Amino acid sequence: MAKNLIIYYSRKGENYVNGSIIDLKKGNTEICAEFIQKAVGGDLFEIETVREYSKDYHTCTEEAQQELRENARPELKQYLSDIADYDNIFVCGPCWWGTYPVAVFTQLEKLDFTGKKVMALMTHEGSGLGNSERDLRRICKGAEFGTGIAVHGADAGKAKQTVANWAKKNVEE
Repeated sequence: MAKNLIIYYSRKGENYVNGSIIDLKKGNTEICAEFIQKAVGGDLFEIETVREYSKDYHTCTEEAQQELRENARPELKQYLSDIADYDNIFVCGPCWWGTYPVAVFTQLEKLDFTGKKVMALMTHEGSGLGNSERDLRRICKGAEFGTGIAVHGADAGKAKQTVANWAKKNVEE
């Protein structure tokens, strides 16, 4: 039986939701990552940075943009060192400036994706998948790629069936 890993970065607290700044107790991406786990099983791995982003949403977006411009790789609180036991890797994150937060790349660049199947999930407020799939193809060398999915962040809590169907289809193909 195939083993699944769900790697995700998610932002709690101030978030942009349908044109307003809202305080979220749980980030939209974390909600979706848990939907994947419930649908197909697997291990969750949350990416957390040593230096936290600003609690203020607007300041956080500025920090994220600067990191992207600098091609930064922020230090993480913990790292996965090996994914040899997994067949399917779901990479989940919010769309920050058209791609994943660069902290996701910090983690992915440390792993060997040879023979793995990788799928992108991106939560967003209008950007869709952005460049996430292109960036995964660049970083996850040796991987096969499934179909990605974009989940409107404001609707993440209502996307359980959509995310479950998507995850099941990807692991069965």
